[in-house]
Amino acid sequence: MDYHGLKKGFTLIELIVVATIIGLLAAAGVVSYSQFSKQSRDAKRKADLEQIRAAIELYKSNNNSYPNPTLAVFTACTPSPSSLTDASNTYLSKIPNDPKCPTYYYYYTSDGSTYTISAALETDTTSSCGANCGTTCRYSLGPYGQTCP
Repeated sequence: MDYHGLKKGFTLIELIVVATIIGLLAAAGVVSYSQFSKQSRDAKRKADLEQIRAAIELYKSNNNSYPNPTLAVFTACTPSPSSLTDASNTYLSKIPNDPKCPTYYYYYTSDGSTYTISAALETDTTSSCGANCGTTCRYSLGPYGQTCP
């Protein structure tokens, strides 16, 4: 029997199998990328809060009290170049914004003797620090680095 007259190519079943495999790999890639992006933004939030905490502690060491919330304006998306200063020093030249501002933002409260700075995390949905920072805050810092949770 002579098979030289048959056309070479892929069957419909082979094409469907390959398309299904490519679709599954693409879906897995999108899910992994989305989770990685959330973790990356959460890491930036924690680093930003630590930077703000350090500036607040420096402010207290020079002024014997923590800055009041009207001085440290970052309870919403702050316009550049918002800063943390007193009469003679700049403690933080630019207060960072949450990576997903205005949906999320950093929240600061203080009574002069203590403070809390908080952020909502995208990957942690189990803990709650209570303050309102766009949604329920999942991560907070206080004096001397104490954290919630």
